[in-house]
Amino acid sequence: MTDFVSAEWVASRSDLRLVDVRDAWEYDGLGHLPGAVNVPFDSFRADEHAAEASDGDGSGMLPAEDDWADLLSTAGIDRESEIVAYDDHHGVFAARFLVTAELLGHDPERLHLLDGDFSSWQLERETSSETPDVEPTEYAVQRPASTPLVGPDEVAAAADDPDAVVVDTREDEEYDAGHIPGAVLLDWRDLVDDETRGLLAREAALSVLESAGILPEKRVVLYCNTARRISHTYVVLRHLGFERVDFYEGSLTEWEVQDRPLETN
Repeated sequence: MTDFVSAEWVASRSDLRLVDVRDAWEYDGLGHLPGAVNVPFDSFRADEHAAEASDGDGSGMLPAEDDWADLLSTAGIDRESEIVAYDDHHGVFAARFLVTAELLGHDPERLHLLDGDFSSWQLERETSSETPDVEPTEYAVQRPASTPLVGPDEVAAAADDPDAVVVDTREDEEYDAGHIPGAVLLDWRDLVDDETRGLLAREAALSVLESAGILPEKRVVLYCNTARRISHTYVVLRHLGFERVDFYEGSLTEWEVQDRPLETN
């Protein structure tokens, strides 16, 4: 499963493909983890028109398979690569890269999110300004037989299911302005330690989740606006051992295009 790994673990390994999802100017101008390749967030983020055009199949804003395969091939990633992704924003953009990889068939056991980000890494560890030479691959997308993707009808049904909880991972103001009926609020940043820039300690994270009614025994259905913020929360929940975590890729962009109801506070 996609999980968090420490800087110490990353530094001790020489067999990882490190992926920096920051903008190219940050990667080049501010430095990066030694050996990391640059795959900027905007290069694999489909725009909102993708969700607007969705027919409810769950694809939402995932990139086209050929585009994704080309990106990974150019970055020297193959289907056996063990990947650690990072950014400089508490991992939320890097998490989107990893969840995209999982949904498009990369083995989740080989996908990891750096616990912390570039800023926390450079406080104690070496960075580099050299772009590594990589051998291009022929990455081939092989979608898995099943994924956590759900469509709007399943989300609406989950809101009425006592064994499920629909979770809005946006900010308070966004939630108050309009959310899926029955959804609870969990700002994704509530699971981040501002000092370490990484994940809260396990018991603290579980306490935050419990206070929002998000329990391991429940099925959890996540959404935000454009599937970026739920990517981080998805990785957190899977890392903490939650077994039933569903991912509404279309999120509110798709929900609102379909004129589905919203609740306001």
